[in-house]
Amino acid sequence: MSRTSLAVSRRQLLGTAAGLAALSLAPRALRAATPVKVAAIYTVPVEQQWVGRIHDAAVAAAARGEIEYVYSESVSNSDYERVMREYCEAGHDLLLGEVFGVEDAARSVAMDYPDTAFLMGSSFKPDPQYPNFSVFDNYIQDASYLSGIIAGAMSKSGNIGMVGGYPIPEVNRLMHAFMAGAREMNPDIAFQVAFIGSWFDPPKAKETAFAQIEAGADLLYAERFGVSDAAQEKGILAIGNVIDTQKDYPETVVASALWHFEPTLAAALAKIADGSFAAEDYGVYSFMKEGGCSLAPLGTFEGKVPDEAMDLVAQREQEIRSGAYTVEIDDSEPKSS
Repeated sequence: MSRTSLAVSRRQLLGTAAGLAALSLAPRALRAATPVKVAAIYTVPVEQQWVGRIHDAAVAAAARGEIEYVYSESVSNSDYERVMREYCEAGHDLLLGEVFGVEDAARSVAMDYPDTAFLMGSSFKPDPQYPNFSVFDNYIQDASYLSGIIAGAMSKSGNIGMVGGYPIPEVNRLMHAFMAGAREMNPDIAFQVAFIGSWFDPPKAKETAFAQIEAGADLLYAERFGVSDAAQEKGILAIGNVIDTQKDYPETVVASALWHFEPTLAAALAKIADGSFAAEDYGVYSFMKEGGCSLAPLGTFEGKVPDEAMDLVAQREQEIRSGAYTVEIDDSEPKSS
């Protein structure tokens, strides 16, 4: 096992401010007779923004008494299957994680443990062969689109840099939505798109961002940690992704598209409680109309974004929530333009 093993980790006991804030996002407590035993396996540290949102939701559910929660972080792909099997053998009811690099191995584990529920971040769809293996992804294109509107209004050079981890669907769709929003304000805006080949390499992301700034970008889309640091050092603006980092970069991060994992986890726990858990795609629970994503408060940039952009943001958000407007989901690899 990783250093957290099967014991409750010190991080879990301390929790996080974001996890406590997430309490308001969750529905009423489940009526399960006992807390669901949940184990999570992460390939990166829980500080990483995507994994951090899953972790925060689980910490909050544990604080409410809905689950018992343990986790392992920084688990390599080559060790992932072993850790999964150890948690299954320990009798956990639900396994959480992200299996983008270990799809086949993860599904083979699910087949060997049919009485365990698996809810895994994945680029693939559920398969009837694995009836206890459900998938999710951060379909936060709605919030990404709204943040793009703000970016398009705030960029003076009409040149935006975008730094992502890998060009996989979960990243691609957010970038495309962001770009579509920016073009609402400036149809001729240009984008520099780069991928660093890592989910957690802030120095590399920072250096890539520096290169985009040198090439004329005056605003950066920070899909990875490290990008906002580059923007801050060079005195330009940035748009955040998945978590709200405005407090860390009060003069840099204008807005962020937030992911709320709480609805996804709540749906899975409800199905486990009533015995209906099956192979499903939980992606819809990340949609704005389901409470799975939102645009972060502007904080120090309140009143600094042009009224035209904010009016459009308000209009589109209302239309998205009502179903009158749908943000396109484009999973193809975005290109510089």
